[in-house]
Amino acid sequence: MSIDREALAGFLRLRRDTLQPEDVGLQRGRRRRTEGLRREEVAALSHMSADYYARLERGDGPLPSEQMLAAIAQGLHLTIDERDHVFRLAGHQPPPRGGTSDHISPGMLRILDRLEDTPAEIVTELGETLRQTALGVALTGDTASIQGPERSLGYRWFSDPQTRRLYAPEEHDFLSRLWTSGLREVIGRRGPASRAARMAAALLEQSAEFRQLWETHEVGLRPRETKRFVHPELGPLELTCQSLLDPEHSHALLVYTAIPGSESHEKLRLLSALAPRVAV
Repeated sequence: MSIDREALAGFLRLRRDTLQPEDVGLQRGRRRRTEGLRREEVAALSHMSADYYARLERGDGPLPSEQMLAAIAQGLHLTIDERDHVFRLAGHQPPPRGGTSDHISPGMLRILDRLEDTPAEIVTELGETLRQTALGVALTGDTASIQGPERSLGYRWFSDPQTRRLYAPEEHDFLSRLWTSGLREVIGRRGPASRAARMAAALLEQSAEFRQLWETHEVGLRPRETKRFVHPELGPLELTCQSLLDPEHSHALLVYTAIPGSESHEKLRLLSALAPRVAV
């Protein structure tokens, strides 16, 4: 497959022109005259330089890598079909769909973009954080930037003892069982050649605790609605976790709230002072 620069440039321009700032969680300034998004806004949403993106729209840029295309598809809030179309125009085979895909649906992104005052994150079926709100970063740290198998909270739970410091000690035993049970269920859906199976094999070598729990063959555990965190600056937090599932992509949007008037509710208000002032 070869790149069709003219068609790729035209498609990117069209999608940028049809998006409004409100569609991607940006504020519309009073003096704004641009119809659609500016090039530099799409570049920022895609985590790349404005010059690089502008050259792609002009049709004279370098051959974009698969990583760049995936970032652009997410920045432009493309559907999965539109993402695949962009990959083919650029001469690449589209990534797999389903449970192995990191591409977040536009609808899920629109919801997350509107949760500016709430800790929230979008995760895969393996507990890998794909996107966080600023308050989500303030609550759990920047987990969306982690690479490799450590992207999975379940993997980090057994491979890095520091991970457990964010969670109340009385929850540790249950969470160990929960992650082990959940990983076994994902392997049941995806098969013995899946990424989940490779993750389990690695943990069986690394963690005696995981080996012991794995031998119980426990399945069917579900997360508790109430999450008990131990924040490094704010101390204990008791939060309710509501989830919105996207079955087509096997993603979940997790939203953390506190009972109004509670101590944790006040701490969530203080959490906003710790939130990063950059787009995540």
